[in-house]
Amino acid sequence: MANKLDSAFAALSDPTRRAIIERLVTGPATVSDLAAPHDMALPTLMRHLKVLETCGLVRSVKKGRVRTCHIEAGPLMDVQGWLEWQRRVWEGRLDRLSALAHDIDRSN
Repeated sequence: MANKLDSAFAALSDPTRRAIIERLVTGPATVSDLAAPHDMALPTLMRHLKVLETCGLVRSVKKGRVRTCHIEAGPLMDVQGWLEWQRRVWEGRLDRLSALAHDIDRSN
C-alpha cells in the first residue's frame, strides 16, 4: 500500500498531472483534448500520462489513431483514505491541545 500511495502522491505532485486528473473526473477524454489547455509539446504531455498510467490513476484505450484516457478511482480512494486518516489524527491532536490550553487558562 505504501508504494501505491508513494506513486500516487508523486504523480499528483505535478500541477499538469493534477490538471489532467481534474479534467478526467468529468469524463473520458482523448489525448488531444487533454493537451489542448497546456502549452507543451504532445510528447511531453504523453510523458505525464505515462506517469499517471504507471501509478494506476489513469488508463487509456487506443482505437485506431485515437487514444482515450479514463480516470481510475481506486488509487484516488486510497489517497483519500490516507488523507482522511491524517485529518482524524490531527483533529484529535488539536482537540487535545485546545483542551490543555483551556485547562491552563482556567488554572491561571
